[in-house]
Amino acid sequence: MSVARELAEFLVRQQPESLPPQAMDHAAILIASTLASAAMGSGIESARIVKDMARSLGGSPRASVWFDGGPKGADRLPVVAAAQVNAVMSDAAASDDSDLRTIVHCGTPLVATALAAAEHHGGTGADVLAAIVIGYELAGRIIDGMPGFRERGFHGSNAAIFAATGAAGRLLRLDAKQMTHAIALTATSTGGLAKAADTSVAREYHAGMATFNGIQAVRAAQRGYTAEERILEMRLGFFESYGGVDGAAAGSVALRGLGESWDIVTDMAVKLVPGGHPYHALAEAAANAARDGDIDPERVDGITVSRPGMTALTGPLHPADLIDMAHSPAYFLAAGVADRNFTWTHATPQKIADPKIHRLIDKVRVGPPPAENVARYRQGATVTVRTTDGREVTNTVYAPKGAGMLGIGWADIDAKYRTLVPLSGLPERKIEQSLTLIRCFRELSDVTEITRLLQIS
Repeated sequence: MSVARELAEFLVRQQPESLPPQAMDHAAILIASTLASAAMGSGIESARIVKDMARSLGGSPRASVWFDGGPKGADRLPVVAAAQVNAVMSDAAASDDSDLRTIVHCGTPLVATALAAAEHHGGTGADVLAAIVIGYELAGRIIDGMPGFRERGFHGSNAAIFAATGAAGRLLRLDAKQMTHAIALTATSTGGLAKAADTSVAREYHAGMATFNGIQAVRAAQRGYTAEERILEMRLGFFESYGGVDGAAAGSVALRGLGESWDIVTDMAVKLVPGGHPYHALAEAAANAARDGDIDPERVDGITVSRPGMTALTGPLHPADLIDMAHSPAYFLAAGVADRNFTWTHATPQKIADPKIHRLIDKVRVGPPPAENVARYRQGATVTVRTTDGREVTNTVYAPKGAGMLGIGWADIDAKYRTLVPLSGLPERKIEQSLTLIRCFRELSDVTEITRLLQIS
């Protein structure tokens, strides 16, 4: 049996009532987190361009564009187009979520796909949450099979596309054979280069296309379109081409322990601050050290970071905009020390240009990687701040706040939602009503109860 078939048979068997409550809760958390990120991204130019493109193509109005303030009727597009637009909005803000194994952003395509598909094809809140859990698991299994894809230059969208496929396949009620071919079609429909995403708005373009193509693979398979179902594991297939690994061995890894745990619980992390998730723990540890030592930023002599595999600073040293900031570990470290905190305000132009932070950036260095507890570092870091009078204060954060493995509190998610969603222009009444519905999402009989609340007009 092919890897795609084994995954498909496992996924289509799952029912909402059989999934762990924590997994379903994390799915609801992803909805709130993704909507918050999309609200922040709704005014970004790349999102506006993709929305204009989608509208110009026309088509049957089947699903809602979130946070739209246009004329009545203009807030609805075909399912694939609405999902693509919403995904671009969320990814543009770089404030969604990540898988801690390889920083793949699964939540954006999952939520954009699941809400659009359920809005048109029908589905309860429990159906949507189950689709998100299942889609995350499919993407996670692909991630397990090719952990080194980034070193080969490929972007995380090459795995995130499978999240959209899994969610759409569930909500369009594919059988095992159809889901098998949806997975196979997805494997040959993906793309995205990491370097483009690191330095430009191609990052959110990747997210939109991953969402679009994942749904299209499902729609094609539903109609009987077939592909090479062994494409994941075969010679020169997906795992070998993207991961640089033996396909058969990678397939075995992808299937290992299927059903014993759920990746949305063990590996998902929600962003509770903006920017690249690999750097959140850097800012957190830096801020902790600055507070613990009551360190005056004017008396900092050096900031040293240590983490497994880190040998040099990457990304822009002195960021000038949101894209730079999202990929600048030096900025996260310096800002954490300068402000003894790192919050959503650190993504604003004023804070990105803060001279106090930029003075400290020049004092950031990379130290030797840690020799102890290496396996505990899940995108974590150890930061040491040295002062001009010779004091040193060190703090270690093994995983960033918002990591599922640490437990995710609704208080943090509520705060994120209430901070970011107002940026879309959504009235406070709708913000509170929608947040209340998300917290009891499993009880919804019709997801349009929430999508109606996401309209500004």
